[in-house]
Amino acid sequence: MSVKKRLFGTFGVRRTANDVLTPEFASRLAACYGSVIKGKIAVGGDTRTTSRMLIDAVKSGLLSAGCDVVDLGILPTPAVQYAVRNYYDGGVMITASHNPPKYNGIKFLDEFGIGIPDEIDVKIEEIYFDGEPNRASWDSMGESYTNDNIIQEYIDTVVETVDANAIREAKLKVVLDCGSGAGCFTAPYLLRALGCELITLNCQADGFFPGRDPEPIEENLTELISVVKKLNADIGLAHDGDADRTICIDDEGNFVLGDKTFSLVEEHMLKENNGGIVVTTVATSQAIYDIAEKYNGEVIATAVGDLLVARKLKDENGLFGGEENGGLIFPGFVYGRDAAMTVAKILEIIAKEKKPLSKLVAELPNYYSKKMKVECSDELKEQVMENVAKEVSETTDFEIDTTDGVKILKEDGWIIIRPSGTEPIFRCFAESDSQEKADEMAKWGIELVKKYTN
Repeated sequence: MSVKKRLFGTFGVRRTANDVLTPEFASRLAACYGSVIKGKIAVGGDTRTTSRMLIDAVKSGLLSAGCDVVDLGILPTPAVQYAVRNYYDGGVMITASHNPPKYNGIKFLDEFGIGIPDEIDVKIEEIYFDGEPNRASWDSMGESYTNDNIIQEYIDTVVETVDANAIREAKLKVVLDCGSGAGCFTAPYLLRALGCELITLNCQADGFFPGRDPEPIEENLTELISVVKKLNADIGLAHDGDADRTICIDDEGNFVLGDKTFSLVEEHMLKENNGGIVVTTVATSQAIYDIAEKYNGEVIATAVGDLLVARKLKDENGLFGGEENGGLIFPGFVYGRDAAMTVAKILEIIAKEKKPLSKLVAELPNYYSKKMKVECSDELKEQVMENVAKEVSETTDFEIDTTDGVKILKEDGWIIIRPSGTEPIFRCFAESDSQEKADEMAKWGIELVKKYTN
């Protein structure tokens, strides 16, 4: 049974900026977090127009609660997670990730750099709504610092973690699209350090995201696909707003689904380490299980949400994990989705295997998928879920998994129907052994939701 929360979504609080998410709101919420976590807290943000305003508000709230604050500036979410894990007692990231420019959000981290668990969310909400945060006296105020070295240290550590020489020797031509997000401060420098021939798109930081929407889905990456083809590049790389996800375009200009890059890196990691625990969500491809079986891996599935995957990786001493949206987690480095490490690993695989990305992807287990979504107000979501689960169990003999939403397991594939934790929509994701079947199953799922929302 999920915990009923009043403010927090699956990871942090995300709202329209300076409307609901005002400096007053951010400052009070940060003071409540600081009252629970205490100590030295790192704060960073993405490139959104409202991020600096909210960083300053969060810092004020933390200082007022008696915390010391370290301002990391504008940088990717995984760079903040890296800093917290290595040096600080907690962290706050100001980002709305892939959402449009008018949104922003506040993500709170524990001392391991993982999103805080539900029970801490609830404790913060109780203080926010029903109590008062700790307010330090004038003579016990927290201190404010800056740390300008984290970005370079983060990049250097990624380079040290992979076979950088193999990548340099491969002399790969890379087209990079940062979408004007936080990856602008890390990705170009990482690729140069790895000796790539680099062509950049949207690598100027700009909170209006003028070049493309920050969500790295295929329809937003037409320019990247076109440039990869025209320049005969080895790979195209795209990040979301806070650079915790990587989407690839292969050497033939094909959009590579996130579960394909997951499978590719999983195979590489399991081979390198003679097996290990892989953690993913219930919405990830069967290919992950096929590869684990082949290479002595064990798959653990969680509800959807990268912080749930990250926490399970830590608890189980997992080797690798992530989601099907290009968000891969390397727990030896950062307990969270990490675009920089994903890029470095994929380039390392291309360099070592001496094969183009298109061929590497073609060699993976092949399934077909379809994603759809439908609007549903937040207050209806729970009832819709119950009705869908009841109908499927009463009218079919399909197996059902309710770890997160309703996952319906059929002989020729599966479909998951689940409410979004951040938007008033239901998502429907189907996978099968043909595109026609996947499309059909996804449509069926959408119709089931519509039946109970109309």
